[in-house]
Amino acid sequence: MDRKAEPAEPTPWVRTILIGRNPGFTLVRIVVLVITCFIVSKFVLRPIRIEGISMFPTYKDRHINFINRLAYWSHEPERGDVVGIRPGPGESIMYLKRIVGLPGEEIAFHHGHVVVNGQVLPEPYLVERSDWEIPAVKVGPDEYFVVGDNRSMNKADHTFGRTHRERIVGRILL
Repeated sequence: MDRKAEPAEPTPWVRTILIGRNPGFTLVRIVVLVITCFIVSKFVLRPIRIEGISMFPTYKDRHINFINRLAYWSHEPERGDVVGIRPGPGESIMYLKRIVGLPGEEIAFHHGHVVVNGQVLPEPYLVERSDWEIPAVKVGPDEYFVVGDNRSMNKADHTFGRTHRERIVGRILL
């Protein structure tokens, strides 16, 4: 009465594709992937939804991009960088602006051109020039001068000016 054990039924191919041959190992991979995604989204790449037209046409209204929070760990922000700026502690909004002035420089606007220490700043990313006239402002030792790319807006409707280094969250990724 010796019966041979019947061979095990083969694993369906769909189960093998979705779960793998070793479900325990697949579970560990999923947990590691979820934790990695959480850490990256919380501490490295911060999603930002662009609201408004202050950076138009470089960045369009209602589009989503990412702020690289690690961009300035090895060096300080540079002129021309597009950065995310937190306006105040505890605020959930973030401004997206371009750095045009570095610490210690004198920034002015004359006939819509940015003037840095008496020299006109070349800005190839601008489509339209404005008629902004703003007298020279001295940027502090721990400050940057930021402004949006859409200078055709009325300057009263545009948020720009000096910001402290600690308010700069990171550089835009794309």
